[in-house]
Amino acid sequence: MSNLMFDILFLGTGASIPSRKRSTSCLAVRQGRSISLFDCGEGSQRQLMMSQMSFMKIDRIFISHMHGDHILGLPGLLQTMGLSGRTKTVTVYGPNGLEHSLTDMLNACEGELKFEIQVIELKGGELFNFDEFTVSTFMTVHNVPSIGYVYREKDRPGTINKKKAEKLNLIPNEDFSRLKAGETVKGVSPEMVMGKPIKGCSMVYTGDTAPCDAVKKHANGVDLLIHEATYIEKDIELAKTYFHSTAKAAAEIALACNIGMLVLTHISNRYDDSEYSIAEAKAIFGNVIAPNDFQMLSVSRSNIRLV
Repeated sequence: MSNLMFDILFLGTGASIPSRKRSTSCLAVRQGRSISLFDCGEGSQRQLMMSQMSFMKIDRIFISHMHGDHILGLPGLLQTMGLSGRTKTVTVYGPNGLEHSLTDMLNACEGELKFEIQVIELKGGELFNFDEFTVSTFMTVHNVPSIGYVYREKDRPGTINKKKAEKLNLIPNEDFSRLKAGETVKGVSPEMVMGKPIKGCSMVYTGDTAPCDAVKKHANGVDLLIHEATYIEKDIELAKTYFHSTAKAAAEIALACNIGMLVLTHISNRYDDSEYSIAEAKAIFGNVIAPNDFQMLSVSRSNIRLV
C-alpha cells in the first residue's frame, strides 16, 4: 500500500457552461498509481491533457447526475483513450439512465473502442471496495436524480514495536508482515506488539445539490467536503428554483459536520470572482477555499494543502 495521502486535481470548477476562467465540472483523485475521475463535463479531456495527470491512468469515472455540464466530456474522453491505444477496462458509475445515455452518445460519435466500458448504475447506498480506498454513494437533492460520493482511504496497520516483538521471538519482515495482515504469529496477536491503526483520510463530493440532510449525514467528520456553491446568498431564490446551494449553505453544513476543510466548487460565472463565495462561507466556517481550474490539493492525515 502507498503512503496515507491522495491528490485532488480540480479540472473544472464552473457551473452549467464553461467560461474563460472555469471549465465545467470535473475533478481527478490520484491514489498511488490509480486515478478516479468525478464528473466529466465538456472539455474534460483537454483539461486532463493540459494537466500533470495522465488520462490513460483513469480506472473509473463517477458521474453525479445526467446534466450536460457533468457528462458531455465522457464520449470524447473515452474515444481519445481508444485512439491512444487503451486496452484496460474503464468502469463508469452513475445514476439510472447512464448506460442508455452513454451508449447513445458513443453510437452517435461512431468509431469502435478496443477496450471494455463497464457501466454501473446507482440508487444510493452502494459501497465499492478498491485496493487502497472505498467509495460509497448517497442520494442528494437536485432536479434530476443525483449521487453524492464518499471517498475514504483504508486504515493502515499500526507501527510494530520492534524491540517488544523481537523479545517475543518474532522475526522482522517474515513475521512482521503476517502481523500487519492481522494474523497471530507464534502465539502473538497483532494488538500485543502493534500500535493503533493509522486512520485514512476521507472526502465527500456532493455533485449538484440543494442543502440536504444526506450530505450532513455522510460528510460528518470527513477531512474534506467538496460542496457545490453555485450561488451566493443574494441569489438564494435562484438556488431554490434550480435545486442548488449557496456558499453560505455549504458553510453551514461544513460547520455542522465538524470537517477539516470546505472546498467550494461549481461556481456560477455570473460572479466575476470567487472571493464573494469565499467571504460568505468564511463568515460561518473558517477553513474554506474555492480552487481555480488546475489547482491541486494534497490530502494527508497531517495536512491538507494546495500544491
